[in-house]
Amino acid sequence: MRVPGDKSISHRSIMFGALAVGESRITGLLEGEDVLATAAAMRAMGARVEREADGTWSVHGVGVGGLLEPTQPLEMGNSGTSTRLLMGLIASHRITAQFTGDASLSGRPMGRVITPLSQMGAVFDASEGGRLPLTMRGAYPAVPITYRLPVASAQVKSAVLLAGLNTPGITTVIEPVPTRDHSERMLTGFGAELEVEETGSDRIIRIRGEVDLKPQIVEVPGDPSSAAFFIVAALLTEGSDLTIENVGLNPTRAGLVQVLRDMGGNIEELNPRTIGGEPVADLRVRHSALTGIDVDPAIAPSMIDEFPVLFVAASLAKGTTTTSGLDELRVKESDRLSAMAAALTAAGARIEEREDGLVIEGTGGEPLRGTANSRTKTHLDHRIAMSMAVAGLASRDGVEVDDVSPIQTSFPNFMELLREAAG
Repeated sequence: MRVPGDKSISHRSIMFGALAVGESRITGLLEGEDVLATAAAMRAMGARVEREADGTWSVHGVGVGGLLEPTQPLEMGNSGTSTRLLMGLIASHRITAQFTGDASLSGRPMGRVITPLSQMGAVFDASEGGRLPLTMRGAYPAVPITYRLPVASAQVKSAVLLAGLNTPGITTVIEPVPTRDHSERMLTGFGAELEVEETGSDRIIRIRGEVDLKPQIVEVPGDPSSAAFFIVAALLTEGSDLTIENVGLNPTRAGLVQVLRDMGGNIEELNPRTIGGEPVADLRVRHSALTGIDVDPAIAPSMIDEFPVLFVAASLAKGTTTTSGLDELRVKESDRLSAMAAALTAAGARIEEREDGLVIEGTGGEPLRGTANSRTKTHLDHRIAMSMAVAGLASRDGVEVDDVSPIQTSFPNFMELLREAAG
C-alpha cells in the first residue's frame, strides 16, 4: 500500500514555489484540507496554483517580496501549520492579512509565533490569548533577529526563517533541541542562502534575506505520520505482513520507527533511496509481540505527532510504557494527552495521566475491551480519530468514534485504506 504525500513537505513545496520566480511542479502532493488551505492562501496573495488532470500541481510564483495583500480573510480551517508558516511569510511584507479558522484552530494559541515575529517588526491584533481570528500587519523592511527557541517547535523555527527570507541581512534561529528540518532542506533546494551549524547541544540556522528563490520539481514522499497508523495496526494485528511503499524517513521524523523497534516491532526497511534530498524507503511490517519501555523524552520532537498511535501500541504491549516531556501535546488540535488517556481508558486500557506524559500498563497482547456502548470523543482532532480506529482493530467489541470528518484534513482516504488493509 501507499499513504498520501508528506504533509509538512506538501505545505512547504506550495509556499516556496509561490515565492520563486517561474513554475515549480509538484507530484505526490497531499490533497487534504490543510494543504488545500495553504494553496488557497497563496492564490489569494498572487501566486498561480493549479492542479492538473494527472494529479501534478503547478505553482507560478511571485518572487520573494512579491506577495500581494489578500482582499479577504485567509481561512485556515484546522491547519496550524498553514497559519504559523504563513504568518512568518507575511511578517516581512508590507501587507495586512486576517487569519480565521475552525473552532479547533481558533482555540490554539499563536503566541509562540507572535513573539519572535513582533521582534522583527510585525504588528498583531489577536483574539484573547493570542488566538484566531487574528489580524497582522507585516513590516518592510523587517528587522533581522537572533532568536533562541524556548521550546522545540519546527513551526516556530520555520516561521522565523520564512520571515527572514524577505528581511535584509541575516536572521538566526537557535534550536536547543533539533526539530524536523524540512524547511532547511527545501529552502536550500530552492536556492536560499542558508547555513546550519552545530555547537554543543545547540543547532544554529542562519538565513540571508532578499535572495531570489528558483523554481523546482518536487516529488513528495509518503507521510511518515500517516504511515504510523498502519505500522501500528500491522504490529498489533495477528497474521499481518504489510509493506508500505515510499515512506519518508527523514531522521527528524522517524522517531516512532525506532521506538517501536525498541519495543520489539518487526519493521524492515526495503529499497532505501534519496528523493529530493529526503531519505525514503519501503517499510515491511509484521505482527510482533511488543514490550513496554521508557521512551526517552529526547526523541519526542522526531515523533511528536505519532504519540497518539504509540499510546495505542503501548496499551497492548507487555509491561509498562512510560512517556514524558510531552507538554507540546496539550496544545495540538486537542489536548492529546487527556484525549487519548480518556479514549483508551474507555476502551479498557490502563492509563495514568501525568502532567507531561502517560504511563500505560499494557495487556500483553490481549485485545482491548472496546467501546461498544459509547462513542470516543475526538475533539475535532484527526489523529485522535485515526488512532482510535487502529485501537478498534485491536479490540473485542470495536471502537466507535464521534466524528471522522476531521480526518479529511490530513488523510482523505484513510478509512478506505484501513478497510482494504484489514481485509
